[in-house]
Amino acid sequence: MIQLEKGSLKLRNAWAFYDWANSVYALVISSSIFPLYYGFLFPKDNPIIPFLGYDVKNTALISFVTAFAFLTVAILSPLLSGIADYVGNKKRFMQFFCYLGALSCIGMYWFTKDNIYFGILCFYLGLIGFWGSLVFYNSYLPDIAFPEQQDKLSAKGYSLGYIGSVVLLLACLFLVLSKEGEEALKMMRISFVLTGVWWLLFSQYSFYYLHKGNKKGDKISRDVIFNGFKELLKVQKELLQKLKLKRYLAAFFVYSMAVQTVMLVATYFGEQEINWADDSQKTTGLIVSILVIQLVAVLGAILTSKLSERIGNIKSLLTINIIWVIICIAAYFVTEPIHFYLTAGFVGLVMGGIQSLSRSTYSKFLPETNDTTSYFSFYDVAEKIGIVIGMLIYGLIDQITGSMRNSIVFLTLFFLAGIILLLRVPKK
Repeated sequence: MIQLEKGSLKLRNAWAFYDWANSVYALVISSSIFPLYYGFLFPKDNPIIPFLGYDVKNTALISFVTAFAFLTVAILSPLLSGIADYVGNKKRFMQFFCYLGALSCIGMYWFTKDNIYFGILCFYLGLIGFWGSLVFYNSYLPDIAFPEQQDKLSAKGYSLGYIGSVVLLLACLFLVLSKEGEEALKMMRISFVLTGVWWLLFSQYSFYYLHKGNKKGDKISRDVIFNGFKELLKVQKELLQKLKLKRYLAAFFVYSMAVQTVMLVATYFGEQEINWADDSQKTTGLIVSILVIQLVAVLGAILTSKLSERIGNIKSLLTINIIWVIICIAAYFVTEPIHFYLTAGFVGLVMGGIQSLSRSTYSKFLPETNDTTSYFSFYDVAEKIGIVIGMLIYGLIDQITGSMRNSIVFLTLFFLAGIILLLRVPKK
């Protein structure tokens, strides 16, 4: 095993390449092919699904399952982060979640109307695998890169992820559009398999070069198992003494709640709320929209990195949040495909920027420490709890009112609150 020095180009590239490996899940499963497949299984003219004895609207069910998955990750990550930090083996935990997510993607091949419970279980485990691996992946950033390298490296990771996922999506698009009817649905299920295989194979490059972590001991005891929660409390106390970091995290918690919710439901919104001429136009239109988002997001991540160099991270985040407010209000009036394409372009521009800049801003605000996993565990737990709240609110409004438009507009309040909280972050 090669032990590369902190800041080395090869180590930074190996870390960023994991985005290339795992971002196919975010695009194919979360954003494009699976929402399309799900929409064809449970169309909007008959959206009610009997599930666990309840009649649940199809999009609301996905929101609730997603919220439960993020709650699971929020509970598990402190436990596992504490163990990983102690035994210096966070790479193994990252691998576990990577393989769980990839195999769950492959398992979704058997997601059918007659197999709804198994399909939902694979969807649930895939979410846990994807987001669970990111807990450990993000915690590597301050370990492998110096502060002046982190903004660009974070943006590079997201950019690689967007490009790699687009490559696979184009291949899946070719398979799906080459068939019709049931054969097209089968190609969508094959796309789930390709996603899992891609994730498994390309992650090996990152795992080869990333080090295991900073070791503190060997024997795992009860104290070590619950050390993650103790570390969270310790980090919380330290954050309360660091005004800048505390206020930034409060702002991040609020606006990230809305950002992640929009990203997780955007395609379901397009599938349900846009007046597509027919199923063929819907399939093509939604995938084209996702491709627009992904490609523009690469530009957005790069431009945001350059903007932060000129005006600073907080002012850049303020600008992006203002754009998000405008997008959410405009989304309420989006009904035609052309409107959806334009909205997708603006979403892509700010999506990549706000993700990469939020991560690197937090990394730069951290105090000098070898215990980066605990700090990023706190960051990730805050993000996950925010997503749980956001998805539950979104799902409840969708279930009660029968329209996802009302849910999208409600998210505007979170962006406005995020703007107010960012204004309170000290400049020095």
